[in-house]
Amino acid sequence: MSTLKIAIQKSGRLNEDSLKILKDCGVSIDNGNDQLKATASNFPLEVLFLRNSDIPQYLIDGVVDIAIVGDNILVEKGGNIQIAEKLGFSKCKVSIAVPKTFQYNSIQDLKGLRVATSYPNTVNNYFKSKNTEVDLHEISGSVEIAPNIGLADAIVDIVSSGSTLFKNNLKEVEIIYKSEAVLAVSPKISLANKAVLDKLQFRIQSVLKARKSKYILMNAPNNKIAEISKILPVLKSPTVMPLAEEGWSSVHSVIDEELFWDVIDQLKAAGAQGILVCPIEKMVI
Repeated sequence: MSTLKIAIQKSGRLNEDSLKILKDCGVSIDNGNDQLKATASNFPLEVLFLRNSDIPQYLIDGVVDIAIVGDNILVEKGGNIQIAEKLGFSKCKVSIAVPKTFQYNSIQDLKGLRVATSYPNTVNNYFKSKNTEVDLHEISGSVEIAPNIGLADAIVDIVSSGSTLFKNNLKEVEIIYKSEAVLAVSPKISLANKAVLDKLQFRIQSVLKARKSKYILMNAPNNKIAEISKILPVLKSPTVMPLAEEGWSSVHSVIDEELFWDVIDQLKAAGAQGILVCPIEKMVI
């Protein structure tokens, strides 16, 4: 079988989350001694550990077949690279921030001012879409310090918790783009490697579905099962098994974690008792 080459960030939170989802997919990778390349022992996959900002070019050139990368990097450098799957982790925003003392009302307040960023293409396109010209300063690293040292009047940078902005007396005023980790595919991937990708993507989808779902089981009076079944957002229909106590059954199903508390309240009101909720490791539909 052909070997699929995947690029992931060589360090940081995205690296950890990328390796975790591969592990959850049953792919075993030994990256001892901080190697820049590693081969999976039980799946036809070779991992290259690269700088995040370099990954789009590796995809474009076909050096790697796929990558786990922040889609903000693809917006900035990736051209028309295809996104095969949104992965739901490493979420952040590309935002405009200004000093806390700046009286900001609209994007027009930045017209003609100096804006520092590591994302020049994203910023240029955004301000053009708003018909606002700014004096763009491209810098790498520590963008948030630019207003404090007189280099810029505003910045555009990645924002996760907002703590870095707070520490540098900045405030977020506009969100340009919401980003998360994605599985990106090289336009030069071969048919043989595309077949391997399909197998990996199937595993990833099973893991992601499991992360978003919970297994739920409860006891219910038999005369309430029909009402309870209507509440449960099941895959097909709930599993119902009789209990030793006459007139009662155990009802099992799967619910979306985002709907969890609303569903629980409805189930209790409908007569469900002894409700247990368990994590799901994999979910194949």
